[in-house]
Parts: sequence; structure tokens; C-alpha cells
Amino acid sequence: MKLTVALAQRSYDVVLEDGARHLVGQFIRQRCPDAQAKVVITSSALRAMPWFDFVDGLGAEVIEVPEGEAAKNFATLEYVCERLAALELSRSDLVIGVGGGAITDLAGFAAAVYLRGVALVQVPTTLVAQVDAAIGGKTGINLTSGKNLVGAFHQPLGVFCDYAVLETLAERERLSGLGEVAKCWLLEDRAASDLENASLADLVAMSVQLKATIVAADEFEGGRRALLNYGHTLGHALEVLALARDTDELRHGEAVAIGLAYAVRLAHALGRVDAEQILNHDEVLRILGLSQAVPDDLSTGDIVQAMGHDKKAHHDLTFVLKGPTGFELVRGVSPEVVAQVLEGFRGEQ
Repeated sequence: MKLTVALAQRSYDVVLEDGARHLVGQFIRQRCPDAQAKVVITSSALRAMPWFDFVDGLGAEVIEVPEGEAAKNFATLEYVCERLAALELSRSDLVIGVGGGAITDLAGFAAAVYLRGVALVQVPTTLVAQVDAAIGGKTGINLTSGKNLVGAFHQPLGVFCDYAVLETLAERERLSGLGEVAKCWLLEDRAASDLENASLADLVAMSVQLKATIVAADEFEGGRRALLNYGHTLGHALEVLALARDTDELRHGEAVAIGLAYAVRLAHALGRVDAEQILNHDEVLRILGLSQAVPDDLSTGDIVQAMGHDKKAHHDLTFVLKGPTGFELVRGVSPEVVAQVLEGFRGEQ
């Protein structure tokens, strides 16, 4: 299956199928016939996976970076760019990101800034990367102040989502990806009852189609694309606070799932949705096996403060919330209401 991200001159396909990784070599030969150098950015653990065999026929150099969010910093970016320079990568060459959301974010940003932009192909190997991070051209790294505060829009030439690589995912990685799937399911206003019969391939395709449609309409997040941040205001705040203690304490999708459950409760408190929406959200998260529990040792005050520092905020508390006419970006939400709803949410746990 191919789904197209329609962006005029920058349109590209997302390939979704078993064995998609084996199509990368032919694609590169067709799209980048003048490429003399190809550089894969991945981790040592991923390089050891049996499915990494597709790289053998590419004639590519490999740069290894740390796993997860530990890769998304200036030190790793500098290391990658120095290696690209040492390999004499030119503007006719390309970077291939092979990994989860953190590695595809880093690889994309390195491709965006090295020589002011070189070609990029993404091969996402986790569920969260396949349904979200590798698609849409948002790349970046983290600061201690927040996630993805430094980055660039840099669209890939193509994205290859191989379902076969998902079979090697640890359970926690699978659940993290399902957090983003839940977001897409809820944005499409689908009922929890319809989720029972959906296969993983169905869920990936649904999520990619939604993101492709939204990105095509709003490439640079000037309007509708902000809806893809549903659940992320609280989610990113929890991630930032957790990352300060342990880079593996809370995965992105885990945090988003908590943020989704909170966002619908905030919308209800503001009179935007009825209680049935809370029940539907909770049931979607339950079916997907996702936790709604806010870490006990993070204070409500610290969480609210961190939400105010999110990059989507406009010097106030900003949330994507559902309302009578659908989802929209809601600015200037009262900190007192935000804290009160958060306390009530935590009291349910």
C-alpha cells in the first residue's frame, strides 16, 4: 500500500507493507541517481537486528547514535554532522534515518542543516515512528527546557514502513506507538467499539492517512496541523519532567495517552463535551492497553508550569480540545482550572 503526502513539488509516498525496507535500494537508485554517498543513521542495537539486512545492498556508511531521547541533543547532532563532513557527503548525496521516532527526528534534522539541506529517506522501525514521527517533515532535538524546541521542517523523499520490523518490538515500544494511534482514532471521532476488530496494519494505515491529509493541508503547522498535538500539552510536560530524571522513565506515546485522558476531562470541565466523550476516550485507551496514570511523584504545580513552557503555547496555557464543532486549538485556559482538573484526574487513579 502507498499513501501520498501531497505537497506540490515535494509530494512523496509512504509505503506500508511487509518487506517495505527491501524497496529502499531501488527507490534511491531511481530518485537519487547521482548520489555517490549514502549514510544511514541508526543505533548499534538496531544495526544488530536481523531485518537490518536491507542496508547491505545500499553501499552505505553507517553512523551509530544512542537509543531513544538520549540521541536528541546538540552533542549528538554535532557528532553526526562531523561524521557527514568526514565522509564528504555532498548535496547530491543523501541521509537515511533507520530507527524510532528519536532517531528519525535526529536524522531528519541533520539532513536539514548539513550543507543547508541534503536528501532524506526515512525507514521508521517503531510503531510511533511509523504512524507519526517519520511522516510530515518535522525534525528536531530537545533542550533541557522542553522537547523538540530546536528543529526544522525537512520533508523526506520517501518513507518506508515495514510491518515486519514491528514484530521485533518490545511490548513497551508497541504500547508507546499505540498512544499516537489512540490520538488519531479519537481525532477521527471513531467509537471505541469499532476498535475491537481493527488489525495493527489497519491502525497504522488509518494513522498515516490522517497525518498525510492534515500535513498536505498545512505543511508548516499554521493552522489545522496543530490538531495533531492532541494530548501533547500534558504529554510533553510529563516527558520533560520525567526526562530530567531518567531518559527511559516515560515514553512519548505513554505520555500522550495520559494527555488524551486529561484533555477530554478538561474539555468537559470547560463545557465543551459531555461525559460520554470521557467514557469513549477511556474505553479506547483501555482496549489499546494504555495507562492513564500520572506519575505520583510529580507535583501538580510542576506539571502545570511545564505545560506553560510547551512550544505550542503562546505565553499561556494552550490545548487542543474537542468542542461542539470538532477539535480546535484553545488558548488562554485558566491555570486554576487546569490545575483543578488535573487534581481531579489524579484523584481517579
